[in-house]
Amino acid sequence: MELLVLTILLVLVLYLMVKIDRLGGRIKSLNYTLDLVKKKLEVQELPVNDEIRKLLEDRKDVQAVKVARETLGLSLVEGREYVESLKHL
Repeated sequence: MELLVLTILLVLVLYLMVKIDRLGGRIKSLNYTLDLVKKKLEVQELPVNDEIRKLLEDRKDVQAVKVARETLGLSLVEGREYVESLKHL
């Protein structure tokens, strides 16, 4: 009986891992498409991005997250991810 339960759990975990991997691929594809659309339409960046980059250059990461959160209305996790994404651009 325990072996059956473990087998079912293993199959379920593997299924979920495959689904998550596929979703990750779809997200990358959508981000690529979004970047192409932004370039084509010449969409301007948010003005706050310059301020956040300046804070990052000054190694004030916490202040950069705070500015992003206050300006864009983000949660702490979202603000940190937003600032991290600007580091890599």
